[in-house]
Amino acid sequence: MKIEDHKALLRECALPAALEAVGERWSFLILRGVFNGLHHFEEFQSTLGIARNILSNRLTRLVENDILQREPDPSDRRKVAYTLTPKGRELLPVLIALRQWGERWVSGVPSNPVLVDRHSRRPVAPIAVRAADGRPLTLSELDWVDRSDLVAD
Repeated sequence: MKIEDHKALLRECALPAALEAVGERWSFLILRGVFNGLHHFEEFQSTLGIARNILSNRLTRLVENDILQREPDPSDRRKVAYTLTPKGRELLPVLIALRQWGERWVSGVPSNPVLVDRHSRRPVAPIAVRAADGRPLTLSELDWVDRSDLVAD
């Protein structure tokens, strides 16, 4: 592929937009908190140790990007609960992949608590890029192609 073609394809990539919506440390830590049962401003602040103004900004951004939603807390209508939207729930594999990568390449130690399958109580498998038939793929087995060049099913 020519460099000009490659540049054109990269301009159509959704990664920059995704990073704009989510991609900074506090947002990922807030999402980790929501995935682990946190729902209130005070819970995020005390658990994460994040400044109130930064927390407020990140929560607003996650709501504006339809990743979290604000709703009255059913147990105390004076409080607001932050819950995942369907769009937000689909970030779970992203967070798991980042955590697994961090365990392997940054901290070098397994994290605690361990994420397990509720049925088997065994740890979840490593996140992998998979072929349409389920085979794990390595980087050397992948190519970037224009959508118009896809093979029809």
